[in-house]
Amino acid sequence: MKTILQLSLFLFPLLTGMAFGQADQRPNIVILYADDMGVADVSYGDSEALIQTPNLDQLAAQGMKFTDGHSSSGICTPSRFALLTGQHHWRRFHGIVNAFGKTVFKPDDFTIAKMFQEKGYDTACFGKWHLGWDFYAIRKPGVAKKDITKAESYDWTKRFPDGPLDQGFDHYFGDGTINFPPYCWIEGDRFVTIPTLPVIKSEPLAGAGSFRAGPMAESWNPYDILPTITEKTVEWIDSRSGEDPFFVYLAFNSPHYPIVPNEEFHGKSKAGYYGDFVVETDAMVGKVMKVLEEKGLADDTLVIFTADNGAETHAFERLEEFDQWSSGAYRGLKRDIYEGGHRVPFIVKWPGQIEAGAESDEVVSQVDFAATFAEIIGYPLGNDVAIDSYNLLPVLKGEDYEKPLRTATVQNTNPSAFALRQGNWVLIDAASGAAKKETPSYLKRFGLEAYGKGNPGLLFNLAKDPRQSRNLYDRHPERVKEMRSLLRRYRNGERCAPLRE
Repeated sequence: MKTILQLSLFLFPLLTGMAFGQADQRPNIVILYADDMGVADVSYGDSEALIQTPNLDQLAAQGMKFTDGHSSSGICTPSRFALLTGQHHWRRFHGIVNAFGKTVFKPDDFTIAKMFQEKGYDTACFGKWHLGWDFYAIRKPGVAKKDITKAESYDWTKRFPDGPLDQGFDHYFGDGTINFPPYCWIEGDRFVTIPTLPVIKSEPLAGAGSFRAGPMAESWNPYDILPTITEKTVEWIDSRSGEDPFFVYLAFNSPHYPIVPNEEFHGKSKAGYYGDFVVETDAMVGKVMKVLEEKGLADDTLVIFTADNGAETHAFERLEEFDQWSSGAYRGLKRDIYEGGHRVPFIVKWPGQIEAGAESDEVVSQVDFAATFAEIIGYPLGNDVAIDSYNLLPVLKGEDYEKPLRTATVQNTNPSAFALRQGNWVLIDAASGAAKKETPSYLKRFGLEAYGKGNPGLLFNLAKDPRQSRNLYDRHPERVKEMRSLLRRYRNGERCAPLRE
């Protein structure tokens, strides 16, 4: 019979080997983030879809498709902040960062990138940041407010602080925001191309959209943005040694306006240049997936594809011209707190952990990434950060859990309008869920009523009425009262996610 000492000597290498093995099995994480893309813009194998997305279809076939996945907001900056921090944007702000705007982060904010850094991950961000920088640090002394958009008002050779590198990313390459100045390339915290031209007043050669006036680098071309940030992402992944896991956040500028699909993609969809831009975005997804395969990393990488909010309001015109509705069965578009404003494509692939071809109707939010990643990599997430983030692992792995996972989900775009989702019910605590006027032809087509001033609120049962066409507010006063009370508690500071042990 072996002694206790002998057994311990025998077991120790096995136990430590298991521990090291588990550490080595920490997956690479890749988030592919589309910009202004509707929940129905992915074809998911439907041969009749006017926009075909074969690479996203394959991603979904290899992983899990969420039919009820949401961004935190109906606009860009807030959703990005919520994704990276695990807390809803409305606890801090509501609007976007405008041209030359300062950072939305505080120095000690938790971000998932900082978390990955602490656990030994290489971290990289590519593409659209739109969360602010410290432009004041490079502004020349004595510049008047009226001159802050002029190229000569800045020393473009200086370090550019308060960007991705200050929020946990080891590397950044991108253009900041495609339709906001300065129009130039940024790598790390430095400008790669210098915006020497005073203003840009150009229109895209293909689709609609415009660029806000401001300084531009002479070589800057909006058509270069999508392929270049994808190429830089592919190069960075290809350069990984495999010794350390990595986290990549690739924020596409597409299919956000201005609509600028490259010529090789013109006519590739049956939904105009917007559809072509979605097709090009899908092709970029394919390039990232290809390098993961070629490097032998695909089986060790968790990949997420989602979007910051629904499609832009030009979707009304697309519906008329092409009979294509980006929000599918749902009402609303970008900026709205109707479903189409924040219900977005939501796909997660993780070989060996998620059953291929799985589909979930669980209500999930991008704020949930923080708690989910923390659980995966063994990071002790305290109760003072990521306060709205639920751990999605039981859903992803098909394990038993108490359903629904989330007690409730708050949706918001502007300060005066909030919605609360609880089960199949959604309460819109505002006169309307639309931020902009809904076109008469759209309302008529889907049999909708335009709600407006004087309306005390809206209540819908999404299981029976996904289009949000029948307001049940007056029929269920007790439900309205209870949901409004819970919404008020959240808005007053109560965390949405349960306390962690």
